[in-house]
Amino acid sequence: MRILLIEDSLSLRNSLSLGLEKLGHSVDLAATGPDGLSMALLGSYDIIVLDRMLPELDGMAILKTLRKRRVETKVLILSARAEPEEKVEGLLAGADDYLS
Repeated sequence: MRILLIEDSLSLRNSLSLGLEKLGHSVDLAATGPDGLSMALLGSYDIIVLDRMLPELDGMAILKTLRKRRVETKVLILSARAEPEEKVEGLLAGADDYLS
């Protein structure tokens, strides 16, 4: 499986990518919103793991742009923001799942 991981936390990005690679997945990494959006639009991914709170361009803006451009890649939002309203907002914007 080819995965795009968009996460600004270096330690979380490294631990997630290491774990996914050990499971046999191919993982591309982005540390900022603009880099992640560019990679998501140009690449062919099975799933995008997207941090909601990113520098320069937040995860919700990325998700909305992807869906507006008809990118149908599955998106899993990872966030420390666990309020039910936040989850509903992410799912209504087009996320396939929301993990907090």
